[in-house]
Amino acid sequence: MLIPEELLKSYGATTEYFKKKDTIFSEYETPKNYYQIISGSIKLNHYNEQGKELIFAILSAGLSVCEMLLFIDHTFPVNAIACEDVAVLRLSKEKFIQMLDDHPKIGRDVNNFLAERLYQKYIMLENNSSLYANVRIRGVLDYHKSFSPEQSQFSFQIPLTRQQISAMTGLRVETVIRNIKTFEKEGLLKIINGKIYY
Repeated sequence: MLIPEELLKSYGATTEYFKKKDTIFSEYETPKNYYQIISGSIKLNHYNEQGKELIFAILSAGLSVCEMLLFIDHTFPVNAIACEDVAVLRLSKEKFIQMLDDHPKIGRDVNNFLAERLYQKYIMLENNSSLYANVRIRGVLDYHKSFSPEQSQFSFQIPLTRQQISAMTGLRVETVIRNIKTFEKEGLLKIINGKIYY
């Protein structure tokens, strides 16, 4: 967990439950709460002018959701949608800021987490600008694995479908499938029961 549940609850955090496909928040809403996932996963997405879904991230248990926007005065640039049944801790922005003021070490931990996330996002964006499909796909795999404490080979189950990887890279699903199979032949990942281990 980024922030211990007990600490969040001591400042008034409540547990909220969402069903698959429920919206936690929408684009252009003003951020008013800190969200931390207890169970399940949430995707951050946007729909372009043609109505095509672009996925920016899939966040799983233990991660926070768009917390950086609590420090600035901007609306959400993405939607947060439950990929499955989800439980989240929700704490008001005011209480979240008060908690950080009262616990400077937690504040430093949040800053370190944000810096690491931003660094990894830059790397993924750089990879996503590549003309090569394999570079784009590896960028997405690397980005998601970067949040795992376990970094050994094949230790991380990628929480994405081939369709979601397609939506994150702007590639066709068939291209993603073909490259994933090539990665498996090259020993970069394993596929077990249809799941990607990287």
